[in-house]
Amino acid sequence: MAPEELRQLTDAIIAALKTVFDPEIPADIYELGLIYNVDIDDSRFVTVEMTLTAPACPVAGEMPTWVENAVSAVPGVAGAKVNMVFDPPWDQSRMSDEARVALDMW
Repeated sequence: MAPEELRQLTDAIIAALKTVFDPEIPADIYELGLIYNVDIDDSRFVTVEMTLTAPACPVAGEMPTWVENAVSAVPGVAGAKVNMVFDPPWDQSRMSDEARVALDMW
């Protein structure tokens, strides 16, 4: 995959990730820092490593499916899989400035 094509696909995947929200927090999972890694292989299959704000999150069972559906819907993506990771544990330092403003957490 050409570098420009990879960049465009990556941007589209990030935009898709920003459509998934933690139902308890009015910010998307990307800005919250819940996405640890996005890997696009040569066949355009995407593997996302993500975490939750808390391991006991009420949508822990559903969130990976929401993410897989959002990423799979990106044109050019062959498929998607989410791996849940809890190391390192999420904390507020992983949030973007955009999320901090949205949540008034300065």
